[in-house]
Amino acid sequence: MSGDHGLKLDASTPHSARVWNYWLGGKDNFEIDRVVGEQVRSVYPEIALIARESRAFLGRAVRFLAGEAGVRQFLDLGTGLPTADNTHEVAQKVAADSRVVYVDNDPLVLTHARALLTSSPEGATDFINADVRDPEKILAEAARTLDFSQPVAVMMLGILGNVMDDGEARSIVDRLISAVPSGSYLVINDGTDGNDRGVEGARIRGDAGDPYCLRSPALLARFFDGLELLDPGVVTTSRWRHDPESAELGALAVACGVARKP
Repeated sequence: MSGDHGLKLDASTPHSARVWNYWLGGKDNFEIDRVVGEQVRSVYPEIALIARESRAFLGRAVRFLAGEAGVRQFLDLGTGLPTADNTHEVAQKVAADSRVVYVDNDPLVLTHARALLTSSPEGATDFINADVRDPEKILAEAARTLDFSQPVAVMMLGILGNVMDDGEARSIVDRLISAVPSGSYLVINDGTDGNDRGVEGARIRGDAGDPYCLRSPALLARFFDGLELLDPGVVTTSRWRHDPESAELGALAVACGVARKP
């Protein structure tokens, strides 16, 4: 495992990975994360459902990529805290030789990273302690595990909202996609600005020191410019290749898409 093990946990400022963990019903969070999580949920009760639907989308996307698309390498940025059906577990159930590199910058995620490194014998996993705003470091360290001459699925679930500037966010995506070959994929899932309660929730997070930028679905779609966007396009997350046997949810203020690099 890579990264600085001397990082100190900050229990005084909320962190998106730990707040998200709270909304998912996890226990790996601090009082400040629970306080902020409850403040957001009090004005935006759908947030816990959005967290669950976003996690379910991760499973559907990874199963598609490892299965139908034949991808064997995954770069998962903004990993979050380990929970059920992490990327490597889903991918390696489909293809045991899948290789997964996780990236996050929360020291609490780092302390739990062993749970993310339980690879199948045929595959591999690694964890990088890095900020999404440093794609050069991410790519350099990921190259220890991933072969960048072969397709890579770049997973950016719930992470682009942490980059407040649209131009910087686009630059990060472009740098990552320029480093992977034809046949690679980009997966994005992020909160959107179409719900006033969600906008108020984002304001509460920002005031508490955990800012999050909600973008329109149209703006999220721009991150896929130059790529081949797969059906059904950029849609509310619960509707991306939805299981027809389960009840379909209404539109949520969270959108996703998967695209292939030609």
